[in-house]
Amino acid sequence: MTPSGSEGRTFQDPLTGATIRQVTDWRAHSYHLYFTQNDLWDGGRRMVIVSHRGNAENLYSVELSSGELTRITDFDSAAQPHLQRTFVNPRRDEAYFINDGTLLAVDLHSGTLRPLWALPAGYNTSICSCTADGKTVCLSLREDLSDRIRMDLTHGYVGFVEYFEARPHCQIVTVSVDGGDARVIYDRRCWVGHVNTSPTLPDVLTFCHEGPWDRVDHRIWMLRTTGGEPTKLRPQGPGERIGHEYWFADGERVGYHGTRGDVNRFGWTRWDGSGGRDYNFPYGSLHFHSLDETFIVGDGGPQRPHLRLWRLCGDTYEGPRILTRHRGTFHAQILHVHPRMFRDPVDGRLRIVYTADTREYGNVYIADVGEFESLPAAETLDK
Repeated sequence: MTPSGSEGRTFQDPLTGATIRQVTDWRAHSYHLYFTQNDLWDGGRRMVIVSHRGNAENLYSVELSSGELTRITDFDSAAQPHLQRTFVNPRRDEAYFINDGTLLAVDLHSGTLRPLWALPAGYNTSICSCTADGKTVCLSLREDLSDRIRMDLTHGYVGFVEYFEARPHCQIVTVSVDGGDARVIYDRRCWVGHVNTSPTLPDVLTFCHEGPWDRVDHRIWMLRTTGGEPTKLRPQGPGERIGHEYWFADGERVGYHGTRGDVNRFGWTRWDGSGGRDYNFPYGSLHFHSLDETFIVGDGGPQRPHLRLWRLCGDTYEGPRILTRHRGTFHAQILHVHPRMFRDPVDGRLRIVYTADTREYGNVYIADVGEFESLPAAETLDK
């Protein structure tokens, strides 16, 4: 563990007046974890991020009150860990990620690494997730077809369609955080991805059949960590495209977005399929996030590079209002803005963490969410 002090700055967005903290400031890319991944620890007082320094990729911790950065891992330039996909255990101060074909646990206080499980030869993985009770890591395995298909999903989704069409062998497995053999709970010849555990229900996760949203047989599925047959969530109708699913803070509902024809849509469904709601949505974004259905942030996408906010009023959404102009390029996966809402445990304020290469390099920013009515309407900036 190597403390390096605070290197960021706090400023007011010139368009909106919103208070923005730039957490990192280095001549290399820094970014927060993928927007579905838990990144808070130490009772929510610190956040895990990733930074490329010394030509190496490592995990860092930022203390939210002071901005002080501390390096957690100590990988050198030869290592190629998958750190954007790291997931922080909700019950103990450690996190999980893949490096060199091994699922690892890292102690967030000491930086000590523990191997949990070795992936089988001929398979790789993407996002891992930890159950709400802190006992189990869940992840998908996918067949490595790089000898047949040129793939680079993190830089332009190269090979995305070809891999989908190849129907690779995939599994969902669970591994105890104390180590041991993996238990297979789902096995199909179909591209499986985005395994996301409920933040409150310890035996429930969602996953997706990955691929072009308009071509997959069905996108969002629910599965018990104890196994059994999966359940379809939010059946898709003709002409619908949905995805980027994520759990609401209650751990009971799953949010998603997409389109029906030319109309943008946002919606949610309960984990057991017992209820849900879809809304027509003014404007779109590449990614959305929220703690529930009442207040939503979107990244605007590369054509409209602003953090956008929507507020539910009755049966329709007001907005979007502009929180900040992030100017992100979305050039690579680590430079996707991926806004994620959270509440600061100290002052209870709603904040949004995001990544943007506003000033040449990707950096981590945290925006305060102020009064919705005081922010400019997006239509005034989109003209």
